Amino acid sequence: MLKSFIIAFSTYSKIPMPNIKWDKKNMKYSMCCFPFVGFVIGFALIACNKICLWLDFGSLIKGVLFTAIPLVITGGIHMDGFMDTIDAKSSYASKEKRLEILKDPHAGAFAIIFCCLYLLVSVSLFASLENIQIVFVAFGYIYSRILSGLSVVTFKKAKKDGMVSDTAKHASAGVKWILLIELLVFMIAIITGSFCYGNMSHRYFLVWYGVAVVVSGLLAFMYYGYTAKKWFGGITGDLAGYFLQICELWILIGVMVLGKLI
Repeated sequence: MLKSFIIAFSTYSKIPMPNIKWDKKNMKYSMCCFPFVGFVIGFALIACNKICLWLDFGSLIKGVLFTAIPLVITGGIHMDGFMDTIDAKSSYASKEKRLEILKDPHAGAFAIIFCCLYLLVSVSLFASLENIQIVFVAFGYIYSRILSGLSVVTFKKAKKDGMVSDTAKHASAGVKWILLIELLVFMIAIITGSFCYGNMSHRYFLVWYGVAVVVSGLLAFMYYGYTAKKWFGGITGDLAGYFLQICELWILIGVMVLGKLI
């Protein structure tokens, strides 16, 4: 399990890890460890918010910092998948051609445009969040990776080779059930934890923030499955990155909108 943990962090983060052999035995639980990368991102967000409060930073500076933290920790690997997927979808070509575009290392105009739009929206949303809302968004980085790991071991693959296919092939037979347990535990924890925090008048609002995180993530997950099947015939590594980015943005939007409504 420790070696699977190291592989998960080596693949999906820029955090230095020991060099180990990438074989079937060491990779079989890597998807179960993937959510811990989200835990590091979430912890960094909460810690950064504390520092920003201490230094009395303005909302714009906080928005930029919070947007940058996931990109710095992951090295932009998921944003790369997001941009490749946007280019492929924007081509309106055949499924075979779209899969070829995903492998193209060059970024097209639509990828650049939507990346800039994504970052602008993210900065503006983070800048408008209250302190308690940032905590719920931070939990969303764990949630998105549980859902992503679940898709890797359950969704149809668009290709027989590539990172997603190799990871799914090397995954243990019990990984799907471990991820489902992680998902169930997360949902119970964020809902019950919300209800147990603060006084009675606050609990009502906090529970709804927990619901917003869960529902936003599930909607993004369903959209991801529909998009992958319709446009590409299955998922790839780039599509998995695309999902993480839209899932995290949808959670951010869900928490922000709910805060304005209540």
